[in-house]
Parts: sequence; structure tokens; C-alpha cells
Amino acid sequence: MDSLSFMDSTFFSLVIFPIIIFLMRLCDVSLMTLRIIFVSKGIKLLASVIGFFEVSVWLIAISQVMSNLDNIFYAIAYALGFACGNYLGATIEEKIALGVNLLRVITNKDAEELVEYLRKENFGVTSINAEGSQGPVKVIYSVVRRKDLEKIINIVKKFNPNAFYSIEEVRGVNKGIFPPDTMELKKFGRFNRNGK
Repeated sequence: MDSLSFMDSTFFSLVIFPIIIFLMRLCDVSLMTLRIIFVSKGIKLLASVIGFFEVSVWLIAISQVMSNLDNIFYAIAYALGFACGNYLGATIEEKIALGVNLLRVITNKDAEELVEYLRKENFGVTSINAEGSQGPVKVIYSVVRRKDLEKIINIVKKFNPNAFYSIEEVRGVNKGIFPPDTMELKKFGRFNRNGK
């Protein structure tokens, strides 16, 4: 069987080509998710390059579906690729964990030991006394890299499992104190440690 007759076969049109459409859609939606994340982080050049490849793959996939609207397998593969691409893109984004977050901890328990431990671990920490709805509290602020967020939350829970905390995304920081390995943030121009 030559390649032309294989591409015209029922097996190719019902199995192989839907798999190709699925993989193309999986790829373009994953790229779309990453592009949106890079735009939100201010990484414009990388977002533009990703956008070029995203749209190129999408155009090929959608053109095949639109020119074969009578083939339900193409439409199903396209939709499945979209759904799985969203999941894959979000998973990739979690793994690369770009950016920094503001962690705010509010506790009515003495927090001096927690603050000292965080400083010993090279986390920048600001703590202030405040008044909560049920009396005096300590408010602790720390700007942390996303990849360190789980570590610092585990530290907070170890010292005070009942502490209230909230997390906010930060677009950029200047003159912060962070654990070693800050080169990745400098590379994307979103971080300036000690004014450098």
C-alpha cells in the first residue's frame, strides 16, 4: 500500500487523522495557556514567540476540521484536544512556577519564633503588631518566589496550624530578600535584588 492510498483509507481518516488533530489542539492550547501567563508576568517577547507557534498550529488544526465538517471524529478530536490542552498547560505552568507572591499571615499566637525561623531560612519577613476583631494579632508579610510558596506555607503551618494566611500575585519586586537561586527571576527582568 503506497502512502497516498494509505492517507485515503478509512483507517487514516477515522483513526490516524483525528489523533493528529487531537495532538495539534493539545499543543496549541497548552501554548495558549503559557502565552497568557507570560503576558500577565510582563514577559512580552517570549509571549509573542509562543503566540506565533500557537496560532500556526491552530490554523492547521481548524482548517482540517472546517473542511471536513461531516466527520464527527475530527470535531471530537478537536474538542478533546482543547480540554486536555487546558489541563496540560495548567500543569506545565505549575511546574515552571514563574513569578512571586505576597504571603500575608495573621496570627493571634506569639509569632517571634516563626519570624526568626523564616529569616534564618533567608525569607524576607516584615512583621507588625495589629488589632484583629478578637484582640491583638501579629501580621507577617513575605514576598516569595512561587516555587518556594509551598515550603513557606508548610513552615507557617508547622509553627501555627491555625494561622490565617492569604496569597496574592505580585508583578515585580525590587530590593527583596530571597533564598538563593534568584537568577531565573533576573533573567526575565521581573526581579531586582538589593538594587542590582
